[in-house]
Amino acid sequence: MTDSTALYDIPGPKTRKRHRLYGIVSTVAIVALLGWILYLLFDTGQFTAAKWTPFEYKGIQELLLRGLGNTLKAFAYAAVLSLVLGTVLACGRLSDHRPVRWLSTLLVEFFRAMPVLVMIFFIFVALKVQPLPALVAGLTLYNGSVLAEVFRAGVNSVDRGQREAAYALGMRKTQVMTHVLVPQAVRAMLPTIISQLVVALKDTSLGYLITYEEFLHAGKLIASNLDYDLPFIPVVMVISPIYIGMCMLLSWFANWVARRQRRNPKTEAAEITPVDPGTLLSGGPPKP
Repeated sequence: MTDSTALYDIPGPKTRKRHRLYGIVSTVAIVALLGWILYLLFDTGQFTAAKWTPFEYKGIQELLLRGLGNTLKAFAYAAVLSLVLGTVLACGRLSDHRPVRWLSTLLVEFFRAMPVLVMIFFIFVALKVQPLPALVAGLTLYNGSVLAEVFRAGVNSVDRGQREAAYALGMRKTQVMTHVLVPQAVRAMLPTIISQLVVALKDTSLGYLITYEEFLHAGKLIASNLDYDLPFIPVVMVISPIYIGMCMLLSWFANWVARRQRRNPKTEAAEITPVDPGTLLSGGPPKP
C-alpha cells in the first residue's frame, strides 16, 4: 500500500472510499438526469402513436434511406479526396524546393483556419456549384489540409537515424520515403487518420444547409412538412442513433487498427529449430 508510481501515489483506504462515493453520486446524478429527460418526453407525448405513425409509410422510409445513402456517398467522396489532397500537400511541405514548400504551407494553413461551413457556402453560392460537389469540395479542402499535417508529423516522427542510415546506403529521397519512412509512419498515423474521417462523416450533416438531400435534410423534411403535430423529437430519436452508430463504428475501427499496429510482426519471436546433438555448423567439421 506504500508503493507509488511516477505520476501519483496509490490511494489509501480513505481516498478509495471517497472516490467510491464520488462514483456513486455521479452515477445517481446521471441516472436522475436520464430519468428526468424520459419523464419530459413522456409528459409531452413524444411516444404517442400519432408522432410515430409517419415512419410506417413506405415513402418516409425511402426518404430516410435515400438521405442515408446520400450521406454515405458524400462521405466516401470526401474521404478519398481528402486522403489524396493530404498526401499531395504533405509531400509539398516535405519538399526540398523552397517555393513548393512555402506554397504548400500557405494552402495548409489557410484551409485549416477557414471554417468548413464558410468554404461550403462560398463554393455553393459564389461559384454556383451543385450541392454535392460543393459539400464534397468543402470537406475535402478542410480535412485534406488537416490530414496533410498528420502525414507530415508522422513522417517527421520517425527516428532521424533511420533517414541517415538510408541515405548512407545510397538511397534517393523517393526511396527513403517509400521504403523507410512512410511504412514506419503509417503505424502511428492510422488511428489519427481514421479519427479525422469521423469528423468528415459528422460534417456531412452541413449539407442540409445548402439543400443537399442527405440524412439530416430528410429528417428536416419529415419534421416540418408533415401535418402530424410536427414530430421533431421522434425524428431526432431516429436520426441521432444512426449518426452516433456510424461514428462509433469508425471509432471502433480506429481503435482496432491501433491495437493491431501495436503488435509488430517484426518483433515477434521466430521459431528456431532446435539443434540435435552432434550437428555440425556450416563452417565444416572442427579441426583436430
